[in-house]
Amino acid sequence: MHSRIEARAMMGFSGAGPRRPRAQRRTEESIVSETRIFPNYINGEWVESDRRFENRNPANTDDCVGVFCKASRADVNVAAEAAQDAFEDWSSLPGPARGAYLYKVADILEGNLDSLATEMTREEGKTVPEAKGETMRSINIFRYFAGEGSRIPGIQVPSERDRVFMYAVRRPLGVVSQINPWNFPSAIPAWKLAPALIAGNSVLVKPATAAPLSAWRIAEACHKAGIPKGVVNLLCGSGGEVGDAMVHAEPVKAVSFTGSVPVGKLLHAAASTRRIRIQLEMGGKNPTIVLADADLDKAVANTVNAAMFSTGQKCTATSRVIVEDAIHDEFLDRVVRATRSLRVGDGLEAGIDVGPAIDQDQLDTNERYCEVAESEGATLECGGRVLTEGSHAKGFFFEPTVFSGVTEGMRIAQEEVFGPVLGVMRGADFEECMRIANCTEFGLSASIQTRDVSRIFEYVNRIEAGLITVNLPSAGVEYQLPFGGSKESSFGPKEQGPVALDFYTDYKTVYLGY
Repeated sequence: MHSRIEARAMMGFSGAGPRRPRAQRRTEESIVSETRIFPNYINGEWVESDRRFENRNPANTDDCVGVFCKASRADVNVAAEAAQDAFEDWSSLPGPARGAYLYKVADILEGNLDSLATEMTREEGKTVPEAKGETMRSINIFRYFAGEGSRIPGIQVPSERDRVFMYAVRRPLGVVSQINPWNFPSAIPAWKLAPALIAGNSVLVKPATAAPLSAWRIAEACHKAGIPKGVVNLLCGSGGEVGDAMVHAEPVKAVSFTGSVPVGKLLHAAASTRRIRIQLEMGGKNPTIVLADADLDKAVANTVNAAMFSTGQKCTATSRVIVEDAIHDEFLDRVVRATRSLRVGDGLEAGIDVGPAIDQDQLDTNERYCEVAESEGATLECGGRVLTEGSHAKGFFFEPTVFSGVTEGMRIAQEEVFGPVLGVMRGADFEECMRIANCTEFGLSASIQTRDVSRIFEYVNRIEAGLITVNLPSAGVEYQLPFGGSKESSFGPKEQGPVALDFYTDYKTVYLGY
């Protein structure tokens, strides 16, 4: 879930979205007037700006999805003050009343499901079925947390003293900032925004510059649902300006961020200086272990699904598959054949399996890591090329790629590529597979493919990851359970499920004598 555009921006570089070839990058002055302009949403109003950036289709850069207004630091401060002003009334509403607004947001989104999915494909590149599934997930998230408004739990326990009633109730924090990535441009803003709102907070939302439209549509749905002004504010622009301002705005009490490890560390330092809450979801280098007793057909399908679908641009994607030695060669042969059969193209077309990379920089990253892998001794089994001809000429397309002979010291086994690049590794037995799987700084998701129930439980107990799947792809989670990892992958309370409220609330404890 990592926006390298946002990473550069937060460290002082501007992010301008997809472009290719480099000689054809468009300036702000080149933006055509007939393209729809999408303003920021501040204090219940749509606010335009003279500073703008284009959102272009990564499968066809001739297609301008929209022109978005850039917010300034001053805009962020205005939005933060508006959110602070709105907080008291919003937090004073009963939880079920706040939930009623969230149900309306879900209904509005569902009424536009097909168009929202098409827009997501145009701005991010994933296939229409994937985009429709993500949009439906966002709808379900709003409905799930809408229901939480009727059951936000507190704590009530007996006192050691006579005639003393003790309890603790949750209370919202106030104004919270949410900085989102581009790879799940609807689902991640939804799973941050919905629990924050149901808990009674007011919110500043920053979508990624590479894919801002899906989050913009959620803000639009909040507006149409009648959520009071100032409660939801959406501000587009670079991490270096808008994201930084959202961390330092005086009313902000907490920041939730999904993106790269370097930016997460910068945000952690800034939040710590201000002594405000911080929640970080960052990198992954996720393993799938395949043992000799696995159902190979399912293991291959699960591995290819997790590694290649969504162009490998998932923080939970499998990037390392560690195969028990006895079946290594057969598994490798099957994975290579399955990968070669994948169709790469525009996600708007039927029958496409793998869409484009998000932009030229990510395309360059994919290509560079393939060069590094070969230079370090890995064997390229298939893929590894940028696709530039025919229907691929105007997009950022990269062949799904498989390397064999990958060892744990190689960069491709340790560093997140965030593309459709899979490294196949050998393990002599279960113990060696486990050691290799845990030999990384990351700990987000992990999968095992086996029929051995004892090995399954050993794996669940010993793997250093927050999300574990068994005989399923490593990528693909549901909103009803906690989401988050360990080690360098995550910091702070988990997202999603009932525990999502932990980050967005504090407790007020009461001792009542009678």
